[in-house]
Amino acid sequence: MRDMPVARARKATAALALALGAATAQAEAPFSFAATPGKLPKDVVPLQYDAHIVPDVAANSFRGTQTVEIDVLKPTSTIMLNAENMQIDSASLTGKHIGSLKLDPILDKKQQTLRFALSQPLAPGRYALALAFRGQINREGRGLFYVNYKAGGQDKKLIATTMAPTDARRMLPTWDEPAFRARFKLTVDVPGNFKAYSTTPIDKREDLAGGMQRISFGNTPKMPSYLVVLVAGELERLSSKQDGVDIGIVTTEGKLGSATFALGATRDLLRYFNNYFGIPYPLPKLDQIAIPGGFNGAMENWGAVVYNEPTLLYDPKRSPEKVKKFTFNINAHELAHQWFGNLVTMAWWDNLWLNEGFASWMATKATHHFHPEWRPYLEGMAEREYVMNLDARKTTHPIQTPIETEEQAAAAFDAITYLKGEAFLRMLEAYLGESAFRKGMRAYMAKHQYSNTTSSDLWAALEKASGKPVGKLASDWTLQPGFPLIRVEQACEEGRRKVTLSQEQYRLDEPPREKRLWNVPLQVGTVNGKAWTTLLSGPSTTINQGSCDGTLVVDPHSVGYFRVQYDAASFHALAEQAPRLPDSTRLKLLSDTWSFASNGRMGLEAYLDLVRKYGDEPRVAVWDAILSNLRTLDSLARGEPEQALIRRFLVDFARPKFDKLGWEEKPGETAEDAQLRGMLATALARAGDRQAIDEGKARFARYVQDPSSVPPSMIDFVTGTAGRYADKATYELLAARAANAPTSEERNRFGRALTGAQDPQLAARTLQSLLSPHTPPDLVPYIIGGVAGEHLDQTWKFAIANRDALLANMEALGRNSLFASIVASSSNPVHAEMMEAYMRKNFGPDGVVEAERVGNGVRIRADQKARLLPQVRAALQ
Repeated sequence: MRDMPVARARKATAALALALGAATAQAEAPFSFAATPGKLPKDVVPLQYDAHIVPDVAANSFRGTQTVEIDVLKPTSTIMLNAENMQIDSASLTGKHIGSLKLDPILDKKQQTLRFALSQPLAPGRYALALAFRGQINREGRGLFYVNYKAGGQDKKLIATTMAPTDARRMLPTWDEPAFRARFKLTVDVPGNFKAYSTTPIDKREDLAGGMQRISFGNTPKMPSYLVVLVAGELERLSSKQDGVDIGIVTTEGKLGSATFALGATRDLLRYFNNYFGIPYPLPKLDQIAIPGGFNGAMENWGAVVYNEPTLLYDPKRSPEKVKKFTFNINAHELAHQWFGNLVTMAWWDNLWLNEGFASWMATKATHHFHPEWRPYLEGMAEREYVMNLDARKTTHPIQTPIETEEQAAAAFDAITYLKGEAFLRMLEAYLGESAFRKGMRAYMAKHQYSNTTSSDLWAALEKASGKPVGKLASDWTLQPGFPLIRVEQACEEGRRKVTLSQEQYRLDEPPREKRLWNVPLQVGTVNGKAWTTLLSGPSTTINQGSCDGTLVVDPHSVGYFRVQYDAASFHALAEQAPRLPDSTRLKLLSDTWSFASNGRMGLEAYLDLVRKYGDEPRVAVWDAILSNLRTLDSLARGEPEQALIRRFLVDFARPKFDKLGWEEKPGETAEDAQLRGMLATALARAGDRQAIDEGKARFARYVQDPSSVPPSMIDFVTGTAGRYADKATYELLAARAANAPTSEERNRFGRALTGAQDPQLAARTLQSLLSPHTPPDLVPYIIGGVAGEHLDQTWKFAIANRDALLANMEALGRNSLFASIVASSSNPVHAEMMEAYMRKNFGPDGVVEAERVGNGVRIRADQKARLLPQVRAALQ
């Protein structure tokens, strides 16, 4: 499940910063069901759910019945499970020696529990708990939800589920904690023109009165409740087989033409993962289901993965290459979950990274295997930069953090869990060796399949396979927040190079109070030469190389989750040959130098001088890093005279490379060059380059008449430029296109263009759309964030004036972060204070933590502004 800033499933608030005290946590024990955290008692466990759901699609409600076979492990007078936002119409318990007992339900709304108090203790043994209940089909993607969409010009509606982390209890009364694994047999009554999908194939279908049908699915393996899935609507399926598994790509009507790439990718990935893990995919079928809205990203339900449409479908005639890469990576992430998360599940949400970090790491690995030309490891460095900038603040949290509430479980789906988890695993694999790492992974999967684990179980498997002290090394990185700065000094003595390496915690804000150290796996070598691996396990160490030949480089393949600061001579030696450095070395040098310049460890002029050496840079990922950093400078200088200097530098720097590429695609050019053309054109237009702006407007005018006149690689530039510099007529055209877009990808593209409008009157219209019931709740945060990036004060006033309506119209999981997100791009401490005061007055503890996190970021940007703008004048005037 993914929803990260660069690519990711449900929006999280990062409220886990509450748990900074976890830095001193001790290494955990292997999985024990009895010792696993959670609200529910461990004396009653479910074995088998037989559930029958009857949705009323028109009324957005459902009723259901279920019988749960339970095992009472020790005498108890209470049965407790989870239920949320539902009514219990009846309940009874049957079993040997008790006959049939009628039960009175006790619902605790705050705790989200359903409890039955028994007059006499139940003896250990098997019983059957029968329930009848009613609930709501939700507008937002929590539990069972609905999606309104158009197909063939007609209004349509489907229903689907997304249960993670704690929303299965909204459709079924369940033991809704991941350690309570059970089998699920689901039956559903839906209209006769609907197709329905769940974890397993259909066992039986029968016609009912009134044009309805009853569909019964086969029994599932033992699995946690958050993987329960049901999708039903007017759907089509493109199918194939791989390794005996029936694979299907499921879409709403008329979209199977965009499913071909996903079908081929799924076949390739299933074969790859079967081989890597050494355990074949255990179900008879695997459906990948594209939903036109309702939630963000994807959810890895076993056997029936649900995707927001643009994260699965790819139309080669209309979609840019980056969409193809994005969908493949998300597909790989969700398929990796079929093993990581589904076959083997984390015991509790504090170990969520065992699901998400591993699936992200595995997705990048698989993408590199099939598409090395996409350079996924290089592009992944941009994601790593994002999370390192969060992790270098006092408001960060460890990868593994205690979880006590449902809100904290939802907030755990954040960048630290996904991206830092992935980065640490890549570093660990490089240290242990790919073969030993894979051997350990296979042993872990084989031992714990159909069960649950903690991190300790994984470390034990990897330690046994590699013979290295994995547990100690890993606990430093998963139980401590932050990461180290590696200082590098070298000297040549008697023909041998002496390299001194030292570490300290790296921070962007205030110095750390704790003197944290890490066991740091380091590769030390020379450019294009041999590298040696060492483990820096204390404050410093000194190593000797056989000679002083070659240019020293630390972490040449950029697999480390740390920053590297060289002494002046060593930095100069690398910078002088920057254009000729290997891709990963070139990008890491650039990224670290920017970070040091932005927090005062180096001067801005050193960074700009380094950038000037990258004028003929061939890699999209490197250009993306440069342009992103220059956009940050531009943002800091908004409204200041330095902004013109920064924009002139960007245009002068990017124009020669763009002119070399030209405006038109060339026969035989690489996909990377095509992508770079659109990226540079967008950067030039945003910087105010008149030629780029005029060209974007002219191409949009042609696009309106003939969409085929704009190649997919340039469509985002064309629509984005049209939106940013829109007049009223252009805005109307974009809005009409968004409203009538045939796919979610196109709707989102035109919607993004609308949010970028610089005209305040047009921005007001976009903001007003947030109050419409036709605006999907999952899009509200993206729209308000997009407008706030250009019109912060206007957006804040609108949000304050319409607070209740906005919060009611958006998904619940993003409400704590909405107001904080409005000021997130500011560099004015007054905005931080204004937002924090409002959040303290109007929101609970999780919202306040999010406010403090964002406020900290605003103050860091304010410090950067004060530090960097005088240097801009000195370097560029």
